[in-house]
Amino acid sequence: MANGSGVQSVDRVIDLLEIMTDLGGDVALNEIAAASQLPLPTIHRLMRTLVMRGYARQLPSRRYTLGPRLIRLGESAGRQLGAGARPHLERLAGELGETANLAMIDRDMAVYVAQAASRHSMRMFTEVGRRVYCHCTGVGKVVLSQLPDKTIREIIGRVGMQPATDQSITSLDALLKEMERIRERGYAVDDGEQEIGVRCYAVPVPDAPTPTALSVSGPAIRVTDDFGETAVPMLHSVARDIAQELLSA
Repeated sequence: MANGSGVQSVDRVIDLLEIMTDLGGDVALNEIAAASQLPLPTIHRLMRTLVMRGYARQLPSRRYTLGPRLIRLGESAGRQLGAGARPHLERLAGELGETANLAMIDRDMAVYVAQAASRHSMRMFTEVGRRVYCHCTGVGKVVLSQLPDKTIREIIGRVGMQPATDQSITSLDALLKEMERIRERGYAVDDGEQEIGVRCYAVPVPDAPTPTALSVSGPAIRVTDDFGETAVPMLHSVARDIAQELLSA
């Protein structure tokens, strides 16, 4: 049945998948009902179809999780996003002289989907497709900051907070305070939290379909506070360009 310019059943399925994602990917039917305001019989029918198609999975507890078929879709979407963003990353790396990265959240971690390398011989290199913990990386902290604190707690509950260096955040309370700072100032700094001697500035890509971050990183001797004063406005500008391209795609 049509709903405005869309199809109601399709709208509802997409709503269910987005609600599951927002609630941490592991939900009960009554939680979906509360968030969607749809009747339980309707939710049950749609969820049964999603399970049959592999886009959702029912646990022995009778709760539902996102299904494995979504992984293939997410990986393909990530590759397409990376291809479209690469010219913007190359411009950013060329103007700032340091490595530029684009990353998005995927299965409780941040995954790099595109990169443009620095022109310097001493530079950062992160393999596209690499997955990193969110609590100890600039891009990871930015994607977490776009989620509700409840969801952040659930993610940390599942993956933990193993430190990468002695500068890594290791307590949930400290991480949530860091989220407040990032939301207020609009960017994150990774100051040796993932790798000693490396600094990173990262910003969110506004209105991306899934929490996404744009970053620039390099040796701490070059990526200084003064560098950040120049880099952050440029990062925001390029992030808006990438967002515009996503909207027009």
